Amino acid sequence: MIDVLSQPAVLGLLMVVTFMTLIMTKRMSAIAALLIVPIAFGLLAGAGPRLGQMILDGVLQVAPTTLMLSFAVLYFAVMMDAGLFEPLVRKVLSIVGDDPLKISLGTAILATVVSLDGDGTTTALIVITAFLPVYRRVGMNPLILATLLGLANSLMNYVPWGGPAARAAAATHVDLAQVVGPILPAAAVGLLGVFGLAWLFGRSERRRLAGRATAVDVVNDGFAPIPATTDDEAARAFRRPKLFWFNLVLTLVLILGMVSGLAPLPVLMMSAFAIAITVNYPSLKDQKARLAAHADNVVNIVVLLFAAGAFTGILNGAGMADAMAKSALSIIPPQVGPYLAPITALVSMPLTFVMSNDAYYFGVVPVVAQAAAGFGIEPAAIARASLIGQPVHSLSPLLAPIYLACGLLGVDVADAQRFSLKWAVLICLVVLASALAMGAIPLRA
Repeated sequence: MIDVLSQPAVLGLLMVVTFMTLIMTKRMSAIAALLIVPIAFGLLAGAGPRLGQMILDGVLQVAPTTLMLSFAVLYFAVMMDAGLFEPLVRKVLSIVGDDPLKISLGTAILATVVSLDGDGTTTALIVITAFLPVYRRVGMNPLILATLLGLANSLMNYVPWGGPAARAAAATHVDLAQVVGPILPAAAVGLLGVFGLAWLFGRSERRRLAGRATAVDVVNDGFAPIPATTDDEAARAFRRPKLFWFNLVLTLVLILGMVSGLAPLPVLMMSAFAIAITVNYPSLKDQKARLAAHADNVVNIVVLLFAAGAFTGILNGAGMADAMAKSALSIIPPQVGPYLAPITALVSMPLTFVMSNDAYYFGVVPVVAQAAAGFGIEPAAIARASLIGQPVHSLSPLLAPIYLACGLLGVDVADAQRFSLKWAVLICLVVLASALAMGAIPLRA
């Protein structure tokens, strides 16, 4: 047992459990926990002299993403201030009206379509910008928006250009088409499940909000929705309706550039922001006002991401992540080896929740694929099975998009995880059952 549960594995497990307990019970903020907990366990692991370098390495890994997100928040905030999305919101409202059922279904559909580019950050920015005013107007729980957004985006990551699929294929040295082709029908069933969940959410919210004109004083599972707001004089002063077409073209060019890989994402976002704020607000006074208005969101996201980088830097640098993966595989009895494909799918849920995609796909999946080959299971099957846990992975506290989404929605990360986790697990099981039924994942070697 000592060999199976090595000291780094035990410390890594305790570190993750301690961190999750502290933030889920709200005994410590996510920022403080992401810093204090790994430093404490890093010292226990005897990595004291190397902790500084581990933290810097982790922060440097997330620096490009943090840079891109900070300017992305500012860019889309400027677009919101200028009124770019007002016509879209009006169109959405004309279609869904004030019916929570239509709003919920519309959220799932838009999140699915926008997720075609495979980027969770872009999806979160566009969908939340479009639908949050609608949710506020009606008084719906924004945690529903966060849940549907995360589930739809995670399933769309199964596409060939999605990061997880590419990593799974590379890790198992299998052609990408062999990984993606058989699993896409199961992913489609999962998306139907997301639409069904949206229908259930909409029905529930329709009953809850029946007869209420505003969102004031409405409480659901301990959540009080944001009161419906109206456009005031201060907000109208910053609208730029005459620049609508310019802003639309600029945004479309930006999105196309991100999808096509025209330039590094931080460069694209920084350039687009500089153009947007200069054209929409030539006055330095107005520019400072817009920056000040959105500074809180930027600071919160930047600090959280750098803290998450420190956490993963210590988790990986101290060897805890690798030891946890190997220990998880070691406790599987030999007689269950032929069932390693569905086991991989089930284990992918907790593992991807506590690990980055890179650590999981390049650290865990190759080891599993090698072990499975001894039982006659093809590496492609393991690669497909490793994708099943992506809906749960979307809620990982180590991911940037969840902090971005929660920051834009004004909800706590722990609240979003508590609300969404059970539904994410359900969708994972739906996809797994579909994959087993369709033969994409073998039940037994």
